[in-house]
Amino acid sequence: MTFSPTPQRSVRDRAADLFLSDYFVLYMSLAFIAVLAPFLPTLLTPSNAVNILSNMWPLLIVAIGQTFVLAIAGIDLSQGAVIALTSVIGAALITLVADPVVLSKAPLWGSVITENGGPLAGVAGGIAVAIIVMLTLAALIGLLNGLAIAVLEMPAFMVTLVSMITISALAIYLTQSENIAQLPKGYVALGKGDIVSVYFGAKETPQLPRKQVFSLVTYPMVIAVTMAILAHVLLNRTVFGRQILAIGQNRKAAEISGVPVRRVIVLVFIVSAVFAAVGGILYSARLEAGRPTLGEGTFLLDVIGATVIGGTGLFGGKAKIIWTLFGVLFFVLLSSALGAMNLSAFQVDMMKGAVILAAALLDVLRTRIMQDRAR
Repeated sequence: MTFSPTPQRSVRDRAADLFLSDYFVLYMSLAFIAVLAPFLPTLLTPSNAVNILSNMWPLLIVAIGQTFVLAIAGIDLSQGAVIALTSVIGAALITLVADPVVLSKAPLWGSVITENGGPLAGVAGGIAVAIIVMLTLAALIGLLNGLAIAVLEMPAFMVTLVSMITISALAIYLTQSENIAQLPKGYVALGKGDIVSVYFGAKETPQLPRKQVFSLVTYPMVIAVTMAILAHVLLNRTVFGRQILAIGQNRKAAEISGVPVRRVIVLVFIVSAVFAAVGGILYSARLEAGRPTLGEGTFLLDVIGATVIGGTGLFGGKAKIIWTLFGVLFFVLLSSALGAMNLSAFQVDMMKGAVILAAALLDVLRTRIMQDRAR
């Protein structure tokens, strides 16, 4: 009896395995830190690590919602507008006091907001009711987007672009571009409240006063991790998740196989909008204000860029929540490093654009390698 020797894998094959690994972007993030740490010592300080994590959690939640949409070969450009509108509506309901000099010209003044605050200010369970209203409003927006795309068969890009413009304008109109501040402490805690905090070094020194603490476990972390786990189970462990990926791979084939394509598409856009609203809750709570301009600028590029960097395909049919987690981590590390370099806003945007383009190229390369291996 003879045994054939195990064929030796080439360096190219090993490199391809690493490139296709679920942890490729995590390895890239660690390499990124190792290369830049000697030149940017602040990158590894505890305070910067806390800042990176605080920026990461709300972005992760919004990016998870975008992951579901990209998985069906769609795109949701309205996420930033959903964040803006829901943050304004939520803040208007629970603000403790309002300045008439600032908000008297806003359409919400007198009907929702008064000098004594919003209708739910100081009411037991008012914060929970406001959050339910915010999530319901987001779900309604997602429903309208999904129906237009699934039933009317309109392009997702055009539908969500119109939603973005319209909803953003509505948020600005309702407040006349003014922020709604003076939010309850219970709501603010959702954005920056600590569950477990530690001191580094001596508790009281000139260099590290007692009041300076570093958060290990925060409410945003718990919320984001919980939602990530739920999204992972939904996308990668359920029939609904398999239907999403099947639609992204081949919509016609999915329809022939009995997948309720229209219903799945509608639900996906509802999921995207609701996750955007949850991210908006964390952002507005952290900023202690509902802002009609929240989610504008390059925010949407950050969301899509982080999702694509993680490995979610732009052409659908390929997505994992763990990829999005690592993509968001890399993108936040990149933003932190660019900020530490004291670059101008234009230079930062140029670098981010280059990284997003590189991520798109990586997605094409991954797809080609997987197709070659399937032959």
